[in-house]
Amino acid sequence: MDLTPHLEALRQRLDRLEAEMSAPSGTSDAPHYQKLRREHARLAPVIQKYVIYKALSKERLDLEHLIKGSEAGLEELAREDLASVCARQTTLEQELRLALLAPDPNADRNIILEIRAGAGGDEAGLFAAELLRMYTRYAETRRWSVEPLESSLSERGGLKEAVVQISGEAVWGHLKYERGVHRVQRVPLTEASGRIHTSTATVAVLPEAEEVDIKIDPGDLRIDTFRASGAGGQHINKTDSAVRITHIPTGFVVACQDERSQIKNRAKAMKLLRSRLLEQLQEKHDREISQDRKNQVGTGERSEKIRTYNFPQDRITDHRINFSLHNLPAVMEGKLDPMILALQKHDQAQQLAVLSSSAGQP
Repeated sequence: MDLTPHLEALRQRLDRLEAEMSAPSGTSDAPHYQKLRREHARLAPVIQKYVIYKALSKERLDLEHLIKGSEAGLEELAREDLASVCARQTTLEQELRLALLAPDPNADRNIILEIRAGAGGDEAGLFAAELLRMYTRYAETRRWSVEPLESSLSERGGLKEAVVQISGEAVWGHLKYERGVHRVQRVPLTEASGRIHTSTATVAVLPEAEEVDIKIDPGDLRIDTFRASGAGGQHINKTDSAVRITHIPTGFVVACQDERSQIKNRAKAMKLLRSRLLEQLQEKHDREISQDRKNQVGTGERSEKIRTYNFPQDRITDHRINFSLHNLPAVMEGKLDPMILALQKHDQAQQLAVLSSSAGQP
C-alpha cells in the first residue's frame, strides 16, 4: 500500500489549517478556533514523521546507487547504513499507517458514563456500584476528573443507576470500549447456600456534546422541578432544586438532583441531554454507513454482552476479543490498562486490515 497520496493529502490539509489559524479573523470564533487547533495538534506530528520518512526514502535510494558502483570496502559500509535506514523506515511506516486510520470524531471529547443495574436484583445493584468505583479509580490513575450528574441508590447500598461526567485527556479513546452489558459471576453475600449467581449491569458511554454540536430549541423542552430524594425515596432537600427535562421531539428524559442549586442541576441536565442527542445523531450516521462499523470492537450496542467478571475463578474475560486477565481484585481497583490496551490494539489491527484491503481495490 502506497502511503504517499494519503500523506500528501494530510500535508495539504495542515497547510490550509495553518493559513486559516493565522488569518486576522482566525480567533473571532473561539469554539471554531479551538476545533482547528485540536486538528492541527493531531496532524502536525504525523506530517513531521512524513518529512522524516521522505528523507529516509531518498537516503535509501542514494545508498542503493552507491552500492552498485562502489568498491568492496565502501559497499560493505553502505550495506550497513542501508540496513539501518530500512529498519527506521519500516518503523516509521507502521506509525504512519496507524496515523492514517480514519480519525475518531469523538477523539478529543470528554464522556458521559451511565451505569445501570440489570438482571439479578440486589446483587446487580451492588455490582453496578462496584463498576462505578472501578471506573472512578481508573480515572484517578489517569488524572481525569469525575463529576456526578445523577444517581439513584438501591436499598442495600447498591446502585439502580448512576450518571457521571469524566473529563481529561483521551477519555473517549480509552473508555469507549466499555459500552455494553457487563456480567458478574460470584456468590452474593446474601446467599446462604453458597451458590454462584449471575447478574448484570449495563454501561453506556456517550461523547460529551458541546453547544456548537447540538442546537436545542427551548420550545422543544418541558422542564419540571421537584425535591431531591435519597435512598428509599426519602427527601434530602426542602426546596425544589432537582430538575427533570423532557425533549419533546425525541421523548428523551434527563434529570439531575446532585446539586443543591436548581440552576446547576439544570445546566448538568442540559449537558446530559445534548450528549444523548449527539449519540442519536452519530448512531444514525453509523447505520447509514454500516459497513464502517466493521472497524469497531463490537457493535457498541447496550444489549451486547461484552465482558464477564468471574470471581470464583479470579478471571475477567472480554468476549469480543477473547482476552482474559487474572487478579480480578486489582482490576476492580481500577487497573484496567491491560484490558483497554488489548482492545485498542485489536481495533487498530481491524482498521488496518480494512485500510489495506480497500487500497488494493480498483
